[in-house]
Amino acid sequence: MKIIKKSGLLLFLIGLALFIGTIFTGTFSLNQSELDDFVKEKGYKSEIIKVELEKAIVTTEDLNIFKFSSRIRNAYKTSNDYYEALIAKYDAEKNWDKKGEQYQYKIYGKPHSLSFTLAKKAGKGLVVENTGLLWFLTFGLGIIGALMFIIPDVVLLGKPGIKNDGIFLNTATNRGWIGWSAFIFLVSFYILLYFYPDLIVNWVYLVDPISESISGNPASQWFLYGFLYCVVMTVMAVRMYIKYRHNKYQILRTTSVLFFQIVFAFLIPEILVRFEKPWYDFKNAFPLDYDFFFKWNLDELLSSGGFGLFILVWGIVLTIIIVPIMVYFFGKRWYCSWVCGCGGLAETLGDPYRQLSSKTLLSWRVERIVIHSVLIFVLVMTGFALYTFFYGADQVLGIKTQTIQDIYGFLIGSIFAGVIGTGFYPIFGNRVWCRFGCPLAAYLGFIQRFKSRFRITTNGGQCISCGNCSTYCEQGIDVRAYAQKGENIVRSSCVGCGICSAVCPRGVLKLENGPEKGRINPTDILLGNDVNLMELVNNK
Repeated sequence: MKIIKKSGLLLFLIGLALFIGTIFTGTFSLNQSELDDFVKEKGYKSEIIKVELEKAIVTTEDLNIFKFSSRIRNAYKTSNDYYEALIAKYDAEKNWDKKGEQYQYKIYGKPHSLSFTLAKKAGKGLVVENTGLLWFLTFGLGIIGALMFIIPDVVLLGKPGIKNDGIFLNTATNRGWIGWSAFIFLVSFYILLYFYPDLIVNWVYLVDPISESISGNPASQWFLYGFLYCVVMTVMAVRMYIKYRHNKYQILRTTSVLFFQIVFAFLIPEILVRFEKPWYDFKNAFPLDYDFFFKWNLDELLSSGGFGLFILVWGIVLTIIIVPIMVYFFGKRWYCSWVCGCGGLAETLGDPYRQLSSKTLLSWRVERIVIHSVLIFVLVMTGFALYTFFYGADQVLGIKTQTIQDIYGFLIGSIFAGVIGTGFYPIFGNRVWCRFGCPLAAYLGFIQRFKSRFRITTNGGQCISCGNCSTYCEQGIDVRAYAQKGENIVRSSCVGCGICSAVCPRGVLKLENGPEKGRINPTDILLGNDVNLMELVNNK
């Protein structure tokens, strides 16, 4: 079994190395006819961009993706700079008509995204011509190797039960060199995905056939991400099934998040696109789905007929009615630990790192300030967006709505939720985003804390103060402190993952939905055999 495990690790590393190596393969160029078709398809009115792109990429020179990207970005910059100069000139001359005409020639978009669009049409070489083979050598070997590394644990871990021995002695899970290497890889991946998509175009080519079979369209970097997300969750879910096979709650919960991610977040939205309907994740609730009320999204939904109107109504009902009702009956765990894709990745890929979450009082204070600040930010931004939609103004109180949306999208949507939220798993634990940044988690937490039937009950008399519960709490809650006092755990940050209960050797902790009365129980610590004090407590 150990040989199989080591062989699996070797296969996985080979697949990963080949996956990374594909970035540097292939050449990129267009012929004149292909460039003309692209310019016509995009509807570019600028004559400058045609000339600049022709000089840049209509060539017999073998351009790698880095040279290609640089040339494309310079071409767009040269074209836009030319018209910016004309705008400045006519502005100085106060020739407003001429100034206004120049804006139609400018090309808007993020430079690397513009480069990505062209790169998808210009690629040649190993990956483009051997997609199936390269998919097997990257994704295939990675999946097979990972499963060969994970499945032998059915035997090697022994009988079902708590399996965390040596976790702080392993360099992969104790912030050792393997953990830091994983951190560097994950952060680099998210930076490339969000900000340099053209540089990973060969990765996107690998999933083109899959995308075309589902949605009928070539893959984008977001399809690649969705596919990777599902693959990683599925493989790591096998690990969860093995590690927590003694706990039915964990098996059901893992199956649930896997189902909602693959079906609701990946397959259904792509199939909708195939039928020319708006791409939409029916489980993604506002304010996590922060751009739901943006003008461009509302316009798209309203122009999509009855189905678009249904999505709009569903999104509002989900946020205002369904979410609070479900939290009242089941706590925020129904979403954060059973439905949410972010939570799903945290509970599968992030499970080996849950013990790294900070338990300090300072972290708790920072958590409260940051997560509620993000919630306020998204609510204010949404208010601006709705004002813009209904009144047609692009500014509110002198602040451009688009500017606020761009700031939130960059800082929260990209940096916090992606680069930090997932990239920092191996260093700060698996729920960095859910704990410190998710505005939906803050919203659910308010309801859970003040109006919910959910609680984690404790049997203080059975607690041996081993500390497993606190160690493996991904939200940084000092569970042992509650257990020692026999106090119910009612915390807005608790996602009800149930791991504290799963790792407890004495059955002290139990996740329950019960009456609101007595949910928050007394915390008096009794010393000695004071009968009167006992009567006082019982009368509360």
